Amino acid sequence: MLRDARLKFTRELPGTLAIRSVTAAGIRIDDRLWPVAIAISPQQNITEWPQKSVADLVVEDFATLLAQSPELIVLGTGAKGLFPPRELTFAFARRSVGLEVMDTAAAARTFNVLASDGRKVAAVLYV
Repeated sequence: MLRDARLKFTRELPGTLAIRSVTAAGIRIDDRLWPVAIAISPQQNITEWPQKSVADLVVEDFATLLAQSPELIVLGTGAKGLFPPRELTFAFARRSVGLEVMDTAAAARTFNVLASDGRKVAAVLYV
């Protein structure tokens, strides 16, 4: 039995950013390559993230993103999935904001899908 394989396209909402690619060289958003860690929200906000290891993250590092009242923040930890401190996860839970941790390529895909669905999402993506 053959399965019908079709490409599935995700529609982009006007005015939302979409991550085009994630490589060792950086994160491409539209025509710009970001060779450093970034914070992003669908509403055209991209900022460089402090050059701090995932193991050293604290909730105060996310203050700007949390001020946007997201339902979820996706944390892309680079080529490999790394876990942030447990206290960070607890701090997000106390604020009723989800924190999903995964490798950056998966985080970029997750961000794109959620943003295209109009969800209140933000992401921190390490190269």
